[in-house]
Amino acid sequence: MEEVFRTNDPVKLSYIRHLMAEAGIEVYILDEHTAYIDGRGPMVPIRVVVHEDDADRARLELKDLDQDG
Repeated sequence: MEEVFRTNDPVKLSYIRHLMAEAGIEVYILDEHTAYIDGRGPMVPIRVVVHEDDADRARLELKDLDQDG
């Protein structure tokens, strides 16, 4: 598994899921539930990971999205 994106934005995360589904890339979301554990919104960066074989293609699909700073 290889990380291809980090975000705290739930809208951006939804869009990433959509992009990966359209590209036929299986995506795994890590820390999504941990990010919201205190109820105030995402405090921990949510990580988007894919299989190593799909990482380059996934990054290409996500190249126009800004990473959260």
